[in-house]
Amino acid sequence: MLERYGDAIRFNPALLDFAAHYRFEPRPVAIARGNEKGRVERAIRFVRDAFFAARKFADLDDLNAQAEAWCNGPAADRRSQDAHGGAVRDAFVEDAAHLIKLPDSPYPVIERVVVSVGKTPYVRFDLNDYSVPHTEVRKTLTMLADPDRLRIVDGREVLACHPRSYSKGEQIEDPAHLQALTDEKRQSRRGRATDQLAQAAPMSQTLLLSAAERGDNLGAITAGLMRLLRRYGAAELEAAIHEALERGVPHPNAVRLALERRREARGQPPPVTLILPDHVRQRDTVAPTRSLAPYDQLKGPADGEQ
Repeated sequence: MLERYGDAIRFNPALLDFAAHYRFEPRPVAIARGNEKGRVERAIRFVRDAFFAARKFADLDDLNAQAEAWCNGPAADRRSQDAHGGAVRDAFVEDAAHLIKLPDSPYPVIERVVVSVGKTPYVRFDLNDYSVPHTEVRKTLTMLADPDRLRIVDGREVLACHPRSYSKGEQIEDPAHLQALTDEKRQSRRGRATDQLAQAAPMSQTLLLSAAERGDNLGAITAGLMRLLRRYGAAELEAAIHEALERGVPHPNAVRLALERRREARGQPPPVTLILPDHVRQRDTVAPTRSLAPYDQLKGPADGEQ
């Protein structure tokens, strides 16, 4: 109940929907009066003592299977407390003829939780992290959780679907989400390299357009041109690209051969790209020169001085 003023009661809409599906009428009792629903409380105690006590199970599916077997076995064979005094299963068969038939489909029991996506494309639910598309970061979404799976939705759009985990601290990921993020980062790096090439060697854009028309791998071509730019410089790369385009070969190999021919014509040695790890760079750092005057204070007194 959401509100209650005497006999004026406002039920939770979810409860009313559930009751309408299974065709029963919810009847409230007085606040803090458990004795008014003694049969309900006694049934809960019976399940707790007769079924759950000292019972072991591997997971939720195992528990549900054991519960179904117990309901159809020992619980149904116990003596009924009604007037006829037979077994519970016999009383149920007798009463079933007077009951409304249950609906063909069960009611969808779903937990609905509002979740927030932070800087990383994951949402947390029940102490586990579930992946979402990277385009959904910094958004507020809705988690629909049933016993077997989780759906993450934005309005009516289903963004992600995962099997539900009952562990703690797990990270459940959809490979498609990770692949999309990897492709996005790769495309971003390629875009930065293309912009750097366009600024250093404008003719590189013409080469890339020609390569695209031929169906070549633009990512590999961009990476190759970036390596040549670092080794030979912008002016030499621009001239070599112009020569490769005149020959009708828009490929880094043609640009590299043009660079080599230009270098040999000038009689210069091959350029060497030296890549050192960070710890080597730190070892070769030049230390500033310090004055040695403070060390004079450590000298002892001169001969004849006290």
